[in-house]
Amino acid sequence: MKREIPSRWMSLVRVLLLLLVVGITVVIVANRERVREFELLGYPGIFLVAAMGSATVILPVPHLAFTFAMGNVFNPWLVGLAAGTGDTLGEMSGYLAGFALEDVANRARIYRYFERWMEQNGLVTLFLLALIPNPFFDLASIAGGLAGFPVRKFLVATWAGKTLKAIIIAWAGYYGVTWMLSLGGG
Repeated sequence: MKREIPSRWMSLVRVLLLLLVVGITVVIVANRERVREFELLGYPGIFLVAAMGSATVILPVPHLAFTFAMGNVFNPWLVGLAAGTGDTLGEMSGYLAGFALEDVANRARIYRYFERWMEQNGLVTLFLLALIPNPFFDLASIAGGLAGFPVRKFLVATWAGKTLKAIIIAWAGYYGVTWMLSLGGG
């Protein structure tokens, strides 16, 4: 038997989640200049930079450039895997923000639209938006949280798209930097 959580407790949880997401965003944006230090950590550093870059909601931290550069330093397959996994976990902040705003959104007409869209097209939408570099994925992750899209499905679709994108970018970094150096005689 599933136990129902009282609405006042759920409202408190939602407010705390929203404050957590805002706090994470502020801390990451304030410390974005320290990204270079993570290069020394190797693959765990790549994971952390990608996670932090995606954990900021709406305010972008350009972690794909870091993935591109690290593709030339480390194994591009592993760089893509580390960056894609970190990127996916970072996106949970947008999902949680959407979940936290569900009570407010329930009152809006657009909520029903998001809910219907995510039920019918959620996996494909999340995968495609995660696959292409774009600033709109935060909105998709928020919509997923708003609509109550299953977390497991959200993570699978996001991970598949983000990891494939990160692998492509890491390999582009591997060949791009090598190619540019060969042009300069280096």
